[in-house]
Amino acid sequence: MTLYTCECGKTRELSKVTIVFRCGNWEAKEAECECGLYMDSIPTEGIPTLQRTEPSLSKNRDKLWAGAKEKLIGERGINESFD
Repeated sequence: MTLYTCECGKTRELSKVTIVFRCGNWEAKEAECECGLYMDSIPTEGIPTLQRTEPSLSKNRDKLWAGAKEKLIGERGINESFD
């Protein structure tokens, strides 16, 4: 939710707005005040954080590297002798 305030002192909290180009400025269509002016938004919490939940981004990908390394160099390791 974003808090919008007007020069006349009224405030309104909106969750969804439509941005339109009016009178040479980009304004929030739903943030028009009763006095006829458009309200300005006030940043309250900064940039939101998004959490990606795709399976390819999980921490299990480390296990894939361990399996691939074992298949490439074998169980004995790269610097160990054949004896």
